[in-house]
Amino acid sequence: MSVSLRIKQTLTLLFCCFTLLPVLAQTPNRFTISGYVHETGSHEALPGVSIRLANRSLGTQTNTFGFYSITLPQADSVTLIFSLVGYRPQTRTMALRHHQTLEVEMTAGQQLDEVVISLHGQQKQVSDSPQMSQIDLPVAQIKKIPALLGEKDVLKVLQLMPGVQKGSEGQAGLYVRGGGPDQNLVVLDDAVVYNASHLFGFFSVFNGDALKSVELTKGGFPARFGGRLSSVLDLTMKDGARDKIHGEVGVGLIAARMMLEGPLAKAAHGKPSRGSFIISARRTYLDLLSAPIMKSKNSSSTSGGYFYDLNAKVNYDLGPRDRIYLSGYTGRDKFWAGDTTSDLSVGLSWGNATGTLRWNHQFSQKLFANTSLIFSDYQLNIDANQCIDATNRFLLNYTSGIRDFSFKHDLDFYPTPTHALRLGVQITAHRFTPSASVVQNTLTNIQRPAAPTDVLEGGVYLEDTWRPDTHWRVNGGLRLSSFTGAGVAYLRPEPRLSLGYMLRPDFSVKASYSLMNQYVHLLSNTGIGLPTDLWVPTTDLVKPQQSQQWAAGLAKDFADAGLALTVEGYYKQMSNIINYKEGASFLVIEDPTSARRARWEDNVTAGRGWSYGAEVLLQKKEGRFSGWVGYTLSWTQWQFSDLNEGRPFFPRYDRRHDISVVGMYDLSPKITLSATWVYGTGQALTIPTARYRAFGLNTNADMQEGGTPASTSTAFNNTGVSDFSAERNAFRAEPYHRLDLGIRFHRKRPQHEGIWELSAYNVYNRRNPFFYNLEGKKQGVGQPVATVLYKYSVFPVVPSVSYTYKF
Repeated sequence: MSVSLRIKQTLTLLFCCFTLLPVLAQTPNRFTISGYVHETGSHEALPGVSIRLANRSLGTQTNTFGFYSITLPQADSVTLIFSLVGYRPQTRTMALRHHQTLEVEMTAGQQLDEVVISLHGQQKQVSDSPQMSQIDLPVAQIKKIPALLGEKDVLKVLQLMPGVQKGSEGQAGLYVRGGGPDQNLVVLDDAVVYNASHLFGFFSVFNGDALKSVELTKGGFPARFGGRLSSVLDLTMKDGARDKIHGEVGVGLIAARMMLEGPLAKAAHGKPSRGSFIISARRTYLDLLSAPIMKSKNSSSTSGGYFYDLNAKVNYDLGPRDRIYLSGYTGRDKFWAGDTTSDLSVGLSWGNATGTLRWNHQFSQKLFANTSLIFSDYQLNIDANQCIDATNRFLLNYTSGIRDFSFKHDLDFYPTPTHALRLGVQITAHRFTPSASVVQNTLTNIQRPAAPTDVLEGGVYLEDTWRPDTHWRVNGGLRLSSFTGAGVAYLRPEPRLSLGYMLRPDFSVKASYSLMNQYVHLLSNTGIGLPTDLWVPTTDLVKPQQSQQWAAGLAKDFADAGLALTVEGYYKQMSNIINYKEGASFLVIEDPTSARRARWEDNVTAGRGWSYGAEVLLQKKEGRFSGWVGYTLSWTQWQFSDLNEGRPFFPRYDRRHDISVVGMYDLSPKITLSATWVYGTGQALTIPTARYRAFGLNTNADMQEGGTPASTSTAFNNTGVSDFSAERNAFRAEPYHRLDLGIRFHRKRPQHEGIWELSAYNVYNRRNPFFYNLEGKKQGVGQPVATVLYKYSVFPVVPSVSYTYKF
């Protein structure tokens, strides 16, 4: 049976089951309340709002677009409580004798203590959901945390959470529960972002001014998520204010940014505009700052670089049941270096571009649909040009990338108060260009760029969040993933199950299981997520990656104190993960005399991995004092038959212990203090165990016309050689730790606000290791040169200052 026929049969079965649900859900004397929840003033849709029935465990929450639906028995009086972190709760009481539409607006601001106490047990509680291993961060909280050079960074904040390991010093990459950087699905408004880093990983591509919500799922994956093994980072852009024009301009040490949002048309009769827009841009001025320095040195060498990003989004209400969204992102890094003495110039650039067109349609009070057309593109370019001699010139042009066109359709269905169902399908057409090279000089001319590879990836899913009684919480589902192209076809089921049992109204135990498949791979020989890493597809020689993850834990809410505590243990198995063979790299070297094309598959080897550990998170999301304490204890190991003589080894980002302490305190309405302290066990590294001097003779022949030697010269060379014969990643770097401090001064006026921020990264000037190297050290006249292991650090204490103006 073909893969396409199996997909059609599965879709038909799921559709038939789904169409029967509305009929089965029609229970007499039950009525539905549905609508949207928006922010007061801007009319921004609010996702993740908890809607609870007063004095009952029944409830639901708004979806990504702010829509909710709850069906309840007929009653003379029903009270619903709407709550969301960072917003004042809203209470609505009504008689329920027919279906009703209820629109709710929530006002941003700190909750008062007396409100928290009066709504005890009605707030959104971590213990009340079957979902585990999920982190949602308020964007307002992200902006308060001190950052490197003052650049607020979503990915660096997520690195402070348990289960999320940091890469090297200052890197923005994510390593979740033993997974590599390719095992994270990073999604911005439904579009996949394949390289989420600027400036070689020191900053992420996400501008916090344009974001509405940030959610990281690292285990217990619902069936709607697929395509990666370790995590899903779901970011949603703001829709834009509908009341009036708002703006924000910021200037820091290395970058400037701006944001503008507002209605598409003037609001009439006190109602918000039917549409809105937002545009946000950021650019560094590293090139402008470095130019005078290079000029003052009067050097023959030149270098520079910069990055920029741009977010834009518009949305419009076609009617009470239909809305369209158009959003996009583009960003690029450009760096260059040259030397006039050697006539050498090198250029490196990479960037992402995404676009999403979405249509929301509300079929009924119980059925909500979202349909998306999605585009994503990532490209890398390397250029080199050097004069070898009077007649020879070396030219290199290297390109690599991945381009996607996707269709996605999701349905949210709320048949009863105890069931919330989701059904969806997604199809993605990938085009990979893993290694297209053109190398030329007068002696060799290789112009065989790799042909692009086209593949098709798909998935259908059905999931249900079920509350059978006052104690049990269940999220179960099945995803069917498929892959065709590159000479192979796969169709694989992916069962998912998350369970929660309420021991008390604020205390629960949880467990989850998920099976994930991944059909795209990232080739990296650095482990730190550089732009030279290559995205490649599953082929006849490279199988899909697969993981199984089991997790169990406890969740406890301390409502009076506004605290939430989670404790989790997990075990994850990974198969068919790939890595470069010893000595291989992303550059595929072609033999111009060979008829066989070199393939990137020749450079890789497949293996397996496993990870296990425990995580603790104590978090407070709102109030004058907020923050969290996180701790991770973990082990991660890999095993490849072609690496380390087949023995298991620790990958670079394995860390035994990881601690994060984050605190923010509103000293007054005008002053906010913040601090971060982190500690982590040193990374596992492979370093040379010895250095040798190699001696030899080089013979060069100058050729005359006809191909006979005109003269011959012999030279004696002396080169250094490093010995890497020890076990892979057997060396442990020094522990990593640092303290960051920040203070924000607010000056508010009725129509505008100014914010000065002073911060310091690595306050006590800890020399954290970036890499190690064996080097010779002179000991004195007549003494032998000693071989010494040197530690190199990147960032000492780094102060920064920035100013933000809002209107």
